[in-house]
Amino acid sequence: MKRSILAGMVSVIALSVPAWADIKIAHVYGKTGALEAYAKQSHDGLMMGLEYATGGTMEVNGEKIVVIEKDTQLKPENGKALLAEAYGDDDVALAIGPVSSGVALAMLPVAAEYEKLLIVHPAVADSITGDNWNPYIFRTGRNSSQDAIAQAKAMAAPGVKIATLAQDYAFGRDGIAAFKEALAGTGAEIVHEEYAPTDTTDFTAAAERVFTAMKDLDGPKKLFVLWAGGGNPLGKVNAMDPGRFGIEMSTGGNILAALKGYKDFPGMEGAIYYYYEIPKNPVNDWLVTEHQKRFNSPPDFFTAGGMATGMFIVEALKKAGSADTAALSAAMEGLEWDTPKGKMVMRADDHQALQSMYHFKIAVKDGVEWAVPELVKEIGIDEMQVPIRNKK
Repeated sequence: MKRSILAGMVSVIALSVPAWADIKIAHVYGKTGALEAYAKQSHDGLMMGLEYATGGTMEVNGEKIVVIEKDTQLKPENGKALLAEAYGDDDVALAIGPVSSGVALAMLPVAAEYEKLLIVHPAVADSITGDNWNPYIFRTGRNSSQDAIAQAKAMAAPGVKIATLAQDYAFGRDGIAAFKEALAGTGAEIVHEEYAPTDTTDFTAAAERVFTAMKDLDGPKKLFVLWAGGGNPLGKVNAMDPGRFGIEMSTGGNILAALKGYKDFPGMEGAIYYYYEIPKNPVNDWLVTEHQKRFNSPPDFFTAGGMATGMFIVEALKKAGSADTAALSAAMEGLEWDTPKGKMVMRADDHQALQSMYHFKIAVKDGVEWAVPELVKEIGIDEMQVPIRNKK
């Protein structure tokens, strides 16, 4: 009698447990707003990365991956609330996002409060894996220091005088601070800094202040523009003819839509995170081919980063053997994985992904609607002495 009761209990328990459990992941990002194009690329790339790394099954360790999307609308308060909702109500294993550095900084404490992982992509500010970091934060995207080191390698030389124009929030402030640090020992120097609100459309006053600061200086003179989203400061400042003062323009890489504006700057040099024709490896070959088939366009700047994020998550889940937070965190620290850019390494000290960058020179080609950032030199991981800025 006891044996039959026990058997019945086991049968009930077995029926109450699903054949497999879903691994739920939240993508909390600014689907709408000024950075909508960045967000779409990030999400498309994420889904392609999960697909590629799972061989098209969207399963890992016998469990189905389910992605839940949440739109921050680029508002920090929304990011905090939606991430809490994902961890608490949706019971996700981990979250990814956001696009904006300002939103990311608001979200970081929520990950610590719930003791669950947040994989940051593509928000860039150094403080995310620096002063505001906590152990539940991993970043697969590049940070401001990586952008700055690469940009310095592309721009700096002894005697070069540099002015900067950047957005007046975490992305711009962190980026210029890192750029100044990266210039140390190069012989180049910053002679003027300008910061403007993110919604600025008239750059006349800022440009005039730059011209005044630089017009009487000797030697090579360059203006570095660090900007995300709309406003087109590069084109609008160029329309004021900085060349009459001997000032050359420079900026980092950007999405294909923005690269259309670079056609006015043949020969301009800078540093870029990704351009689809630069990396030569099987992962990027697949991404370029499949993206062209599915979207009738090549993959863009943040598509590659999104794919790298998806591949990172799958490789970490495989290594950990489960979606348990502690096991996943341990698996992620020091993880090396393949991406469309080649090998990336997740640094254990601050959970910042180390990766190559690319020194480019702009070319204008017939039949291509955007300017082409041709490779001058790959700046490898071993050349990128990225500072550790957290308080771990």
